[in-house]
Amino acid sequence: MASFPLLAMIVAAYTLFALAAPGWLETALFGLPLLSGVIVPFQGGDILLVIGLILLCVEVYRATSSSASAILNHVLSLIVFIIALIELLVMPRMANMTFFLIVLMTLSDVIAGFTVTISTARRDMQRS
Repeated sequence: MASFPLLAMIVAAYTLFALAAPGWLETALFGLPLLSGVIVPFQGGDILLVIGLILLCVEVYRATSSSASAILNHVLSLIVFIIALIELLVMPRMANMTFFLIVLMTLSDVIAGFTVTISTARRDMQRS
């Protein structure tokens, strides 16, 4: 389970909602009142973005390991990015800014994962 890319859940959830209940993604679920008196509405897609950003932080933390499961995680994260990119380019319901940002999160996960793992492995090699 340690090698499962967490952002796959966000891509799968967005795909499921886009195909089965697209109205949920644009519906304001609640509002966040600010000190200025303005209320910021949170739509379903916004909630997925927030959860995705949190999971991206977890993925970057998990990338600090150079174990075999971490390498498998990076490969699976690359597959998730490729699938999300294909969905963005091919599926009309995915062609929006919210899903584009989710695709960018998966790309960031791939780049950060490989970069952090290579840096950690290089530092470990220098200590040996």
